[in-house]
Amino acid sequence: MNKKSIQKLINQETKRQQDGLVMIASENYASLDVLEAMGTPLSNKYSEGYPGKRYYTGNEFIDQIEITAQNLALEMFGLSDQKWQVNVQPHSGSSANMAVYLGLLKPGDKILALDLGAGGHLSHGSPVNFSGKLFNFAHYSVDPKTNKFDYAEIERIALREKPKMIVSGATAYTQKINFKKISQIAKKVGAYHLADISHIAGLVIGGVHPSPFPEADVVTTTTHKTLRGPRSAIIICKSSLSKDIDKAVFPGLQGGPLENVIAAKAIAFAEATTDKFKKDQKQTVVNAEILAKVLMDNGIKLIADSTENHLVLVDCRPLNISGKVGAEALAEASIYTNANMIPYDPATPFHPSGIRIGTPALTTRGMGEKEIMIIGHWIAAILKDPNNIKLKQEIKTLVNKLTKKFPIYSVK
Repeated sequence: MNKKSIQKLINQETKRQQDGLVMIASENYASLDVLEAMGTPLSNKYSEGYPGKRYYTGNEFIDQIEITAQNLALEMFGLSDQKWQVNVQPHSGSSANMAVYLGLLKPGDKILALDLGAGGHLSHGSPVNFSGKLFNFAHYSVDPKTNKFDYAEIERIALREKPKMIVSGATAYTQKINFKKISQIAKKVGAYHLADISHIAGLVIGGVHPSPFPEADVVTTTTHKTLRGPRSAIIICKSSLSKDIDKAVFPGLQGGPLENVIAAKAIAFAEATTDKFKKDQKQTVVNAEILAKVLMDNGIKLIADSTENHLVLVDCRPLNISGKVGAEALAEASIYTNANMIPYDPATPFHPSGIRIGTPALTTRGMGEKEIMIIGHWIAAILKDPNNIKLKQEIKTLVNKLTKKFPIYSVK
């Protein structure tokens, strides 16, 4: 294995992304400007600390980049730096959540969050994750009949459990989240409200999902997904909490920040302030709604029978297949999704009953209602007949033909 071998694999992966339909709800395409920023000599620099308070010399330009990223993060959410502060150094969504937990709480404190099986995240208290190992988590779920949040039930659980923090946000929940109601519940029990908007940050900026501001005390988000930046994260918190959270990020959890990635974040944040970005976010939701309708019209069962955001969650049980079988069958036709747990899933996490399908990446490529309708019919056909090799090959040919009309990156 040499450099040429690695480059060949990079080119092959780029071609896979170009030739296929990326419908994993947590994936998207970063712009070339974002990608180029990550491949700059900024990667060479150590800059432990924060702007104006570094432990190494030679950070005068790094400081300006990081301050610019902070300012743009506030700007894209329409926030004032008098009330809110931003930490752009977290490496990932999980580490951002960890910093909030350790900055505001003590190990063993109780936290209330969405159950993983109902669409929560590993860092929301899964027993196999650091969060579940270090903190005492209680969980709320969705109504078993509607598969939607019952805020009165969430309040009842909060009053019973008396957590010191309530986490809102999800990875596989198809409805809008009422952050105001969650904050009201948190205030009743004297808890912090952490809104993890990693999946929906772009939708919030685009005005097609309720904002967690100013209700939440702290907001974390990854910077890829609907935000279309590099794989990383940020924390935005009320100014009164910033000192504790900053200490938790550095020196609590991390050493030197990745300043090349921070520069890429800054570029993504600037892109997120544009009218085109906001237009794309609206189209993402429209595309998801159309996808949901086409699938249901073709007899595919969806959790909650609808979507209000960027994804749908297919219940594969009526099809007599597992989510893994369905997702792998779609992948054979170059349609990329992921097997996913559904609420109250009787199956195992590795062979769950659902498939999560999202529209952000296709929307970024420029696909709209016409393309989504066609793709929805392809998905339904494969899920109904996942072992039909001829069908999958025919659809793969059509997929490759369609994607040529919507290029992303040039492939050598």
